[in-house]
Amino acid sequence: MKSTSYNLIMSALYNGRKGTRPPAGNPTSIVCHDLMDAAGISFPEAHVEANAMAELALAGHEIIGFDTVMPEYSVHQEAAALGCHVDWGSRDQMPDSRNFPYADFSEVEVPESILEKPSMRVVLEALSILRRHVGGKAAIIGKVMGPWTLAYHMAGTQNLLLQVGLGEKEKVSRMLRQLLPVSVAFARAQFEAGADIVVLADHATGNLVGAYHYQEYLLPLHQEMTAMIAGPLILHVCGNCLDRLELFADAGFDGYHFEWQVDSKVAVAKVGHRLCLVGNVNNAQTLFQGTPEDVRKQVRYAIEAGVNIIAPECAIPLATPIKNLKALVAAVHEGYSSGILLPEDCLC
Repeated sequence: MKSTSYNLIMSALYNGRKGTRPPAGNPTSIVCHDLMDAAGISFPEAHVEANAMAELALAGHEIIGFDTVMPEYSVHQEAAALGCHVDWGSRDQMPDSRNFPYADFSEVEVPESILEKPSMRVVLEALSILRRHVGGKAAIIGKVMGPWTLAYHMAGTQNLLLQVGLGEKEKVSRMLRQLLPVSVAFARAQFEAGADIVVLADHATGNLVGAYHYQEYLLPLHQEMTAMIAGPLILHVCGNCLDRLELFADAGFDGYHFEWQVDSKVAVAKVGHRLCLVGNVNNAQTLFQGTPEDVRKQVRYAIEAGVNIIAPECAIPLATPIKNLKALVAAVHEGYSSGILLPEDCLC
């Protein structure tokens, strides 16, 4: 198999034949000030203009060297379409919602033409642009928010978690059920627009809710969603999710994008035979504050552990030095031939 960026990512997603090196991917944003300067494109334009969004995504592949392109840098595209007043931020500030339109848990009004709303249409147009430029060469990754994350945006994070803590299962489940079709429709549309893989971000993280909450509220919905979307899906949940890794596999996802809080060797031992594992280079201490050699050490550790796709653990801080992102890519190019690990020894 020719080791193109696309082939490396897609083979790794399905625990398939390994190429000459591990792939470097970015299921979430790798945009930093240095990359904006190098590409000549900045926020907030890249959140709201399709050409700017696509070109900045291309820069991560062409300038830094990632094997993927991922054009959605915000977590608020669906929220804006559902009635949140979104401040699209600036060069130094990521977007943020300024209100919670369904804090009372009333019936969520989903616009009939929600995919035509500007905040969602821009992503679909950017994916189409990327398909024309790098289709079949680099893996194109889309991103949608799952119903749990959308419920945070609709009702407010503290408010939602309070209702969960009070045992208001019917109220919470009703909102999740109302929001599920939005995630499904957006994911399907992203595949149609040109995505090879879609990341579903649903932040039922370990420091907010227990594994039993995921099993009770979200697992059945995620199982429905993976069946309905019927395309390659990577789940992203922040934080320490060691206690629910098997549940993520039970949900039917093809991969899981995970953070440094979960040791990669433990994650591979637990679910590496069931899920493609993506991650888990630390953002705050290593990519943002560390040196290129610090980055290389973490990449080597992840490769030795058997992580399938090496990636930052989450969206990187905007002030992350581009030299550290390039160090991540350089380390995967050292890959199996560096004497660290032979391909046949890599855990899958």
